[in-house]
Amino acid sequence: MTTESPLTELKGIGDAQAKKFAVLGIRTVGDLLDYFPRRYEDYSVITPVSKLQPGVVTVEAVVKQAAGRYVRRGMHITEAVASDSSGSVRLIWFNQPYRAAALKAGQKYFISGDYQLRRQRFTILNPSVEMVSDLPLNTARILAVYRETKGLASRQIRLAVQPALELLKSLLETLPAQIIKDQRLISRAEAVAAIHQPQSADHLEKARRRLGFEEVFQLTLASLLNKRENQHETALAIPFDEKLARDFVKHLPFKLTDAQRRTVWQIYQDLQKIEPMNRLIEGDVGSGKTAVAAMAALMVLAESKQVALMAPTELLARQHADTIHSLLKPLGRQDSVAMLVGSLKPAQKAKARAAIKTGKAGFIIGTQALIQEKVDMHQLALIIVDEQHRFGVDQRKTLMTKAGHMPHVLSLTATPIPRSLALTLYGELDISVLDQKPAGRQEVITELASPNSRAQLYQTIDKELAEGRQMFVVCPLITESAVVEAHSAEKIYEQLSKKDFKHRRVGLLHGKLKPTEKQAVMERFVRHELDIVVSTTVIEVGVDVPNASIMLIEGPERFGLAQLHQLRGRVGRGSAQGYCYLLLSGSKSPNRRLRALESSNDGFKLAELDLELRGPGAIYGTLQHGQLDLRIAKLTDTKLIAAARRAAQELLDSGEDLLQYKQLMQHVNRFRAVTNLN
Repeated sequence: MTTESPLTELKGIGDAQAKKFAVLGIRTVGDLLDYFPRRYEDYSVITPVSKLQPGVVTVEAVVKQAAGRYVRRGMHITEAVASDSSGSVRLIWFNQPYRAAALKAGQKYFISGDYQLRRQRFTILNPSVEMVSDLPLNTARILAVYRETKGLASRQIRLAVQPALELLKSLLETLPAQIIKDQRLISRAEAVAAIHQPQSADHLEKARRRLGFEEVFQLTLASLLNKRENQHETALAIPFDEKLARDFVKHLPFKLTDAQRRTVWQIYQDLQKIEPMNRLIEGDVGSGKTAVAAMAALMVLAESKQVALMAPTELLARQHADTIHSLLKPLGRQDSVAMLVGSLKPAQKAKARAAIKTGKAGFIIGTQALIQEKVDMHQLALIIVDEQHRFGVDQRKTLMTKAGHMPHVLSLTATPIPRSLALTLYGELDISVLDQKPAGRQEVITELASPNSRAQLYQTIDKELAEGRQMFVVCPLITESAVVEAHSAEKIYEQLSKKDFKHRRVGLLHGKLKPTEKQAVMERFVRHELDIVVSTTVIEVGVDVPNASIMLIEGPERFGLAQLHQLRGRVGRGSAQGYCYLLLSGSKSPNRRLRALESSNDGFKLAELDLELRGPGAIYGTLQHGQLDLRIAKLTDTKLIAAARRAAQELLDSGEDLLQYKQLMQHVNRFRAVTNLN
């Protein structure tokens, strides 16, 4: 058996079980070893029964009696009593009828679970039970908890991991020996073993340090290699025309912010060089990224060269096309704008491709359709990539083939990313930050609302709708779930359209609809043929409906802080005051995240807080980052990050042949393939 062996070679895993693992992306034994836990439960402290306190506990006790019975609605309950020399405690399992027969009277067990008050008696609920041994798997130790799927719990994953760990004896190193020595790191084999089965908290911390260092080191090395390769490519130098820039600004319906002016000047300086630009514009919702992108494109168009803007969805591509068209119209350049998206009719696509091939279409806007084989660019000088941060090597090579040279690249993101995270994720990019809002733009008023105030809130909202405004309602689920207690888009749509807002025009939008259906709903909303759209987070980034002034978020507790801020940014984009209502789903007091959202409209401050409270995953969830994933490294550990970056730079500067580090370069090349176009 090797790391490439299929999972079915592990004892106890048949085809049916392997299919469940495949849902989690685990198909080989190596995938399983690389599937790191998301958190841990510490059952390592064994406590006498008489000293138990509410919470997670472990006892070493003898089971004296166990019996099961069925109660109402077919629920099965197994009860047992466990005793040690200090006392006895009751154990209860729900819907585990096999428990009574499996427990042997008089046998000593490790018993771990949640000790809590239930019907006036303290009980350990649904405990894990194992015979006392030197190597317990599910009790009396620090337990790994994994991301699970239906029919596959952490207990089963731990069981599968156990025999797979035998392969670690032959696991090859991924870091140079000198770096391991200098940084005082444990071996990769020991770290992987400890991340799955830590012997102590200190053991776990050493594993995290090793694997976290490795992640940042490999990502940094990938970025440095990409940047070095980029510097050897040649782009078309685009001269700066000051009169044209001033003319464009003079016709804008708003005044540029200082941040926009600073960013545009940085771009103009980049474009004048033959070294390809690779810049990320990071701007909060409503900070004016599209205007900056249009100013960048202006110089390219003036040189009779082409610009391609790629958006993640057709809806956003269409919105960009409308905005760019209106921005270029005062200068008489609107006819150079062409759109190429999947839903165009064959004749329309053919016409657009012909205009692109001859150069008549200067500013081309679309989705991934832009890099398909049938599209021949005339002289592509600049690519603008919107909310699509993982524009990989394959796409880059495709575009180089079309352009005949490396185009300048400008990436846009509306997700405020803390500096420490941006430097780690986008080390090969130059970063510009739009940290100001256009003058006169009102901040969205955010209010928390309890479930009991729903009727009163609806009355307030209806007054706004009566004034001709529109509302988004965002739900965490598409359909009702027996597992998750949260309002679904379908249920809320039924309630609003048939009861609470039956006098209004209500639409439904979610990810399971066909693209054409989603497009139709949003177009009706944009034309104000709908007053309310009930949706999931598919409207999170980019959708621009200036007349929409109300955002109602059902169950905000189930969303990340960065995500909530993005959703809030969909309203208040016109002249009317914007409102964001966070309708809580339970009776608990609002947490720190929701209080912060209520009091601040600063996306960068909120992103820092999200990083602090929930870790980098909170930000990654909004980045659509593909395979790139820092699963272990803590972005708050600045010393570790600095050490890993420095080590990567020193290795590259040393001039060593990196190909000698075969295992390292396999990982680095994977990161290179999913980092930005460079």
